[in-house]
Amino acid sequence: MISSGKVVKLYYDVASPYSWLAFEVLFRYRNVWNIDLKLKPAYLGGVKHGSGNQPPAFIPNKMQYMASDLKLLSEYFGVPMFKPSKLYETDSLFPMRFVTAVAEQHKEGDGLVERVSRELWKRMWRTHQDITQPASFIEAGLKAGLSTNEVEEILTLAKSQPIKDKLKSVTKEALEFKCFGLPFIVCHVNGKAEVFFGSDRFELMAYFIREKWMGPQPTNLTATM
Repeated sequence: MISSGKVVKLYYDVASPYSWLAFEVLFRYRNVWNIDLKLKPAYLGGVKHGSGNQPPAFIPNKMQYMASDLKLLSEYFGVPMFKPSKLYETDSLFPMRFVTAVAEQHKEGDGLVERVSRELWKRMWRTHQDITQPASFIEAGLKAGLSTNEVEEILTLAKSQPIKDKLKSVTKEALEFKCFGLPFIVCHVNGKAEVFFGSDRFELMAYFIREKWMGPQPTNLTATM
């Protein structure tokens, strides 16, 4: 595939269900739009702290809205997620260090990062398991195609200072674009950058990169969830 020169950076956190929606849609459009999609695992807690944004848990009306909003979005985007009995905030610091370690360990491609991220989202937003526990990382890694030894190596790497610094660096990078929440998407076209927040800006994004938005399932592609 000849590069179109259109770079799309997705800053995301597996604790964010909206990040999951944006993640799946961008992968569906990756080849349709011929974009260079770059995954940027970031830390939602750091973004909120750095921008002064309040978590939804502090705003009851927002939490109530999210419950019905996510149900409709899940159906619309074809990303099966099931609302837990109560929406809650999860400190995703170590899960995102784990994802960052996967990205650093496998720099030759983003296939493993894609699969590991998806498995963690499934555990949190489909089967409602605690993604902060080592068992979640092990299961997600194994289901994504890593061996037991590789998962153990990545768990060790995730605790290292270079990985902690890498996650901080990517989170700071997002904040430098005036990020205030995730998912946060930065599109680069012809030397110009434009930012988009959330999972409901794809039509506007398509306009910016001079492509066509064909709905959540372009050319009737079947979701892989």
